[in-house]
Amino acid sequence: MANSLRQVKIRINSTKSTAQITKAMYTVSQSKVKRAEKTYKAYKDFMKRIQDTVSQIVEKAGGEYQHPLLLGRDIKKTAYFIITSDRGLAGAYNSSIEKALTEKIKENHKSKDEFITAAIGKKGHFYLKKMGYPMLEENPTYVRDDVLFVDIAPLAKKFVEAYLNKEIDKLVIVYNHYVNSLTQEVTFEELLPIKKIEGSHQQTDFVYETGIEKTLDLLLPMYLEDMIYGIILDAKTAEHSARMNSMKSATDNAEEIIAKLQLLYNRARQSVVTNELIDIIGGANAIGGDD
Repeated sequence: MANSLRQVKIRINSTKSTAQITKAMYTVSQSKVKRAEKTYKAYKDFMKRIQDTVSQIVEKAGGEYQHPLLLGRDIKKTAYFIITSDRGLAGAYNSSIEKALTEKIKENHKSKDEFITAAIGKKGHFYLKKMGYPMLEENPTYVRDDVLFVDIAPLAKKFVEAYLNKEIDKLVIVYNHYVNSLTQEVTFEELLPIKKIEGSHQQTDFVYETGIEKTLDLLLPMYLEDMIYGIILDAKTAEHSARMNSMKSATDNAEEIIAKLQLLYNRARQSVVTNELIDIIGGANAIGGDD
């Protein structure tokens, strides 16, 4: 019985240590969610201004010049770009994207020659490698918690170059869209060819020193890179939220286990004390009977 009590006590202490760790991770993730959400909302305001400007320039060009990034063509090869995390402990954040991608590929493609893949985040990169999917980039692209544009710019430029060189005919980005602190939605968003750019209809007269064609040649790739950056900010907010919820669930489960183990320990301890009292009373009665 003493050994059983020791084992239960060890399990209680071990679970308490785990609960302390998960609670600390929950607090950290909660702080990161607030910071990421604030950054994402600020960037959305910035992107709205960019969209207004780009849409006006595209509209101004009209039928005179159609940039290749705006023109669709027969789809022979699709590029899938997934956004995952570098670390785990985020519930179904990564697995939901991986599952959705696999289902989409099985549904739309008969051969691996029809698509190519890429990933931001170590988890996604090694998943694509494990599945044997053709990849645009052989080395993983890591993304820090405080996302910087410089982290994603090289991969974004590769997609633009691949589309302009007709190596791919469509770019689809797959990520977890942040709805609120409890909900994330796996989203497939087609970025290339660039669809109609939503913007305000307020007309501003611009002076194009290098001509409207060269302006669009410079502006549209930058616009696409900005779009990808914004989506990654969105996905990073969803990642922190998923990890926060996962750590909250882990902490709640640990506390529930501690309560059950404590009850078990108390009952076992009570049983030991009762048996000791019975032995003492029995011994005292035996001594009294001898007298």
